[in-house]
Amino acid sequence: MKTNDATQVFDPDATPCPAVARHLEFVDYAAEVPVHTHRKGQLIIALYGAVICRAENDIWIVPPHCAVWIPGGIPHSAKATWNAHLNYLFIEPGAVALPEKCCTLAISQLIKELVDRLTHESIDYPPDSHVARLTRVTLDELATMPQQKLSLPVSSNPKIRTMADTLVSQPEDRSTFKEWAKRLAISERSLARLMLRETGLTFGRWRQQLHLIIALQELASGVSVQNVAAKLGYESVNAFITMFRKTMGSTPAHYFAERKISAR
Repeated sequence: MKTNDATQVFDPDATPCPAVARHLEFVDYAAEVPVHTHRKGQLIIALYGAVICRAENDIWIVPPHCAVWIPGGIPHSAKATWNAHLNYLFIEPGAVALPEKCCTLAISQLIKELVDRLTHESIDYPPDSHVARLTRVTLDELATMPQQKLSLPVSSNPKIRTMADTLVSQPEDRSTFKEWAKRLAISERSLARLMLRETGLTFGRWRQQLHLIIALQELASGVSVQNVAAKLGYESVNAFITMFRKTMGSTPAHYFAERKISAR
């Protein structure tokens, strides 16, 4: 069992440079990255595999060829698939106009190439250097990237948190909303109001989003569609594929094939 902590590899706050990049392969490190924080904001880019982040009472998925933005000063943790290859871009506060809240970004091939290029550079570079100019172009491009809705609101409410923690660890649990209300010792009507107030989603939409997040992570790590469908408790593979297509606009096979083409 790997016990190396990925947070010990590099201290992004050790340099005042506007942005620095690093590459990490989780085959060499423990999949669980404990809760931590740093001054610099962090952009997490998944080149291969996937990673799930927890921050601000939300769960964020980083599927291949997307990125999650975590502003500086926000405590966060992560869990990566064993085969995850990630690029990190740590950005000094105020260096670029990015959202003040965590979000998932759809990033261009240009940004992926620029960040990958910067992973080979020193963390301390002169402000008038070629690396500094590449960094400036990267940040300017990053500010134009659109957001994607690949997060799951969790809430700090104890009842919602209990349900969320159970379903995250046991996604095959197909308990009905009525059954969850009974387990949490609350009426269905009260739980429905609480769920909507705390997460902005109905129970059905929330569980579907959870299944999508887990599916993206599992599929990115090489698990078959059949096994993912079974893990999520779907009665058939077709039912799972239908859910995925309605949410993501294409079947799992087409979704990942398109991203492989984009990466090339």
